Amino acid sequence: MFKQPIAGILATLLIIALSLGFISLFSFEWFTGWVSYSLMCAIPISIMIGVIWGRNSPEFITRSAQPAKGLYLIGITLLGGVIAGCIMFYTIGGGLQPLAPMLVHFTITVIGTMFWLTIIMGGWPIVPRIKHPVIAGLAIVLLTYIISLALFYLFYNYAFLIGTPVYVASLDPNGLFNGWNVTVFYVSFISIMFVILHFDLWPLVKFPALMKQPVLGIAFTLLALCLTSLLYYLGVILFKINVVSFMVLLPIPFVFGSVIVLNMLQDSLFPNVRQPVKGLLKVSLALVTGIILANLFIAFSGLTTKELGSGPPTFEREIWLSSALLSITFPFLIFLADYFQFGGLLKKNNSQKP
Repeated sequence: MFKQPIAGILATLLIIALSLGFISLFSFEWFTGWVSYSLMCAIPISIMIGVIWGRNSPEFITRSAQPAKGLYLIGITLLGGVIAGCIMFYTIGGGLQPLAPMLVHFTITVIGTMFWLTIIMGGWPIVPRIKHPVIAGLAIVLLTYIISLALFYLFYNYAFLIGTPVYVASLDPNGLFNGWNVTVFYVSFISIMFVILHFDLWPLVKFPALMKQPVLGIAFTLLALCLTSLLYYLGVILFKINVVSFMVLLPIPFVFGSVIVLNMLQDSLFPNVRQPVKGLLKVSLALVTGIILANLFIAFSGLTTKELGSGPPTFEREIWLSSALLSITFPFLIFLADYFQFGGLLKKNNSQKP
């Protein structure tokens, strides 16, 4: 057994190896299709379980020891993912195969909305009103899908796919903006959320009047939207980087690196450094870690699937990397660190943050 950050580093390397081995079992089409989609459907449930349930609900899970506790949590996560996935497939996706882009983008929207509701809004308005954690968690899941539907039909538009085999007019929500642009903006928003978390909510914490929901959530959201708009403007508009390429160049590696710094290493680095210097160090480390690991995955992609093309119109490498990092490796990391409490790698006297 090891202390942090050694335990987190070893656990991360183990999961990366397992993830690459798992990915190698499938063809590109299956991996970026059903395999990636199925695990993405489970991610919102895993976020709810970690943040709202604290991995201790329902009651029988609290009484369970490892590894039974971890297996129960995985079972609930996968069951929730299967139910949500089937409903979305036959509604948003129209029951069509291969999976429609609208379905994949909506699934990403649900993940982003769950992050927003649980972390940025702190579960408001559900948590203050419903004290039972199981009911509160299920209510947040329902609210997440309601908000995601509203965002999807308001903002997403797929007219740019007209004339291609994947365009289905009945599945197009005919929203305000290009569907890919909105998806990349939302992923960028989540990456900025992690930036603010690295800074421990600085500078918001300097204003006590803000540190209570829903005021905190509103201030957090507005700050994140402003920073996301700046990031998107610089990358996509000013430097004219293709939106899909931009997503896998910066936001996705940064989110992945942030999960490692905050969850796998349990925010154990730089304990004696004050904000905002601590935030700058953590953001830099998360970015460098994410970029290095993203390139590591790309280097191994030839061993796990066919030779991948990059850029438009297919974006094979970009889609494969996004799926590998956030659809597969991310939930595997959470399963080991949160559900199984590092599987014996971490010393018991080393406390784990919720």
